[in-house]
Amino acid sequence: MRWRVLHRWLLAWSLTALLYGAAAAFASEADPAVTIAAPRPEIPVAVPLDAAPTIAHIALLLPVSSSAYARPAEAVRLGFLMAAKSQGSTPLPIRVYAVSDDAQQIVAGYSQALGAGARLVVGPLTRGGVTVIIESGRLSAPTLALNVPDRALPLPRQLYALSLHVEAEARQVAQLAFKDGRLKALTVNGDTPLLRRIHQAFVEEFIRLGGEHVAAYEFTADPAGLARIKQAAGLGLTDMAFLALDFRRARLARPYLDPLPLYASSQINPGNAGPLAGFDLANIRFLDMPWLLQPDHAAVMVYPRQDFQGALDLERLYALGIDAFRLAQALLEGKGDATLDGVTGRLSLGRDRRFVRELTAAQFAGGKLLIIAGEQ
Repeated sequence: MRWRVLHRWLLAWSLTALLYGAAAAFASEADPAVTIAAPRPEIPVAVPLDAAPTIAHIALLLPVSSSAYARPAEAVRLGFLMAAKSQGSTPLPIRVYAVSDDAQQIVAGYSQALGAGARLVVGPLTRGGVTVIIESGRLSAPTLALNVPDRALPLPRQLYALSLHVEAEARQVAQLAFKDGRLKALTVNGDTPLLRRIHQAFVEEFIRLGGEHVAAYEFTADPAGLARIKQAAGLGLTDMAFLALDFRRARLARPYLDPLPLYASSQINPGNAGPLAGFDLANIRFLDMPWLLQPDHAAVMVYPRQDFQGALDLERLYALGIDAFRLAQALLEGKGDATLDGVTGRLSLGRDRRFVRELTAAQFAGGKLLIIAGEQ
């Protein structure tokens, strides 16, 4: 029992660190490269090779040898290869380079890919990995990073970035609220670094747009603290509330925020928590990717699902792998600036060669999830 609890904690830690930013804690030895031939329906997707010949190929650089990030990296790998297989062919063979989260191994894996003939590199996956590749000065082929640097760094000329960056999502929530006519915001934030970052990004964007941040309350399950939030919500001084909370905290805070219109990030998405979760989150507007909100979307239906046993962040990483393949193909064809109807959002190339993911807006009503029309 203790091992299962520890295993779940380590998986949650690695997913949070990978998706939303934290220092890596572990390192391990890298495995040899794995080559995947341009897939056809009648042949397997992955074919391991002891020695990788020098050929033109797409390199997928992932920390599948990392103790901390193996499962998240595997979700991305599965999504990338499934997108290639679903298409039936690829412009170039795909070769997977397994690295750990060690900076030297990431740079070595990247250099190995270039030396073996990579025409385009997809990865690294961690924020630290993206940073060391930028600082290495070895960018000599188009590279699609699957995260952003861990500090403010401009992207070199051949580097593009597609990420699930939580600050970008929070800014989109602020834009949604402002577009809805909200001008005075009350906010409730959790006490974790991730939730504080979501809160800060929302507040900064809301003020930049012209809104006013009237009051901030830190979430507490204490009845006296919840009563203070309820009193503030009923004073008539604000016209909305933003919940920088996860599902567990949001469902507790929700009843104390009537009658305000409510907004939140994808952190409140309950996944398959059951119908009662929808009632607990009634009328909260939030954003998430089409892969999780719109299973009948034309861009989503074409890709098979994997069983991640309710781990939404692994689902998000699988979807990231799907869109990473589609963008890699677009970059090889010289069409990187085209808009793509992706499974992680509507993708377009923004400033500094960072792809913008326009997310889908939804809310729960009557216990059911409703997509807000015109808000993708």
